[in-house]
Amino acid sequence: MRRFRNGAGLLVRLMLAVLCCLCPAAASYALPATDVTQEKPGQRQAVASPGESHARGQTEHIRGHLPAKAKKRVKIATIGPRPPSVQADAQPQAVVAKMIAHWRGRFAQVLPDKPDLIVVPEACDRPAGLSLDKRLEYYRVRKDQVQRFFAKTARQNKCYIVYSAAREMEDGTWRNSSVLIDRAGKVAGVYNKNHVVIEETTKAGILCGRDAPVIDCDFGRVAFAICFDLNFDELRLKYKQARPDLLIFSSMYHGGLMQAYWAYSCRCHFVGAVAGLPCEIRTPLGEVAASNSNYFDYVVATVNLDCCLVHLDYNWNRLKALKAKYGPEVTITDPGYLGCVLVSSEHETVSAERMIREFDIELLDDYMKRALAHRHAPGNME
Repeated sequence: MRRFRNGAGLLVRLMLAVLCCLCPAAASYALPATDVTQEKPGQRQAVASPGESHARGQTEHIRGHLPAKAKKRVKIATIGPRPPSVQADAQPQAVVAKMIAHWRGRFAQVLPDKPDLIVVPEACDRPAGLSLDKRLEYYRVRKDQVQRFFAKTARQNKCYIVYSAAREMEDGTWRNSSVLIDRAGKVAGVYNKNHVVIEETTKAGILCGRDAPVIDCDFGRVAFAICFDLNFDELRLKYKQARPDLLIFSSMYHGGLMQAYWAYSCRCHFVGAVAGLPCEIRTPLGEVAASNSNYFDYVVATVNLDCCLVHLDYNWNRLKALKAKYGPEVTITDPGYLGCVLVSSEHETVSAERMIREFDIELLDDYMKRALAHRHAPGNME
């Protein structure tokens, strides 16, 4: 009987191994998890600081909202030129040609770096110098000509491009939109500005968007905000719940401290393309990772989306052990004064998720939830 059990067990293991080879995604649940540190029983307790045992109960449920595998690095180009000017009586089709030529030149600045994603400002094909009536006339001649040029550029260069512009709907109303074009030149998704400035509606007929989509790309999940949106918690809280990897902000307004606040609050990287103002890429800590300058209206930088925020409380020794094992293959970034750090995997095959699991490290959000639960537990409040 024992021989049969052993043989059956071996057969099951062989079948599961074949399944994992055929479907790598099944590996995370088809086979028992193996601790890559090969620790002996009780060895993890040796790295725990006092009170860390409370965090271990939280570790199991963090696995549900961490990525199943390491996300890719993504090379981002953000471009923020001021809009070109045209004569007040310029012919609409001539304006279209000028805007396409304008963006052909701007794209030429960043395409040699072979970016994965190019981000442009809000109303990227709206020139200066036209009255509202003339602008609407231009838009109706423009239709999707500029968008088609963006799509052709995306397809030829195998990159994503954000086309942010005013769009007329079939019912004659307008939207202020960011259209995400994929590497094949197809529309991957559309975000309509949720919080328009009042005059956008009363004077230009632009209606507020209703939805806050998060769009899947081959490098991660992206969300959008446009200009005035950055002032409203209603949209930010939707994204905080949705947990995108990258927030794309096309704007005429910089937002100041709100950029860092949104990046930290939504626990994601943030890229801003702002006309005539600093265009910055921020980490989930809110820190600037890259920026254009007074000499160049663009910047190209690679960011690592395989990361997560961790509070220092209860994790000091675990983070030390993590660094001791992985060395340069993990980056632990401390911004100072905040009490949390950004853990980023630099490893070819081991994701930040797996590192977090391996050392039973408690995520920032889980620690905050645990602290709130403590506050509301019977007997803990005056």
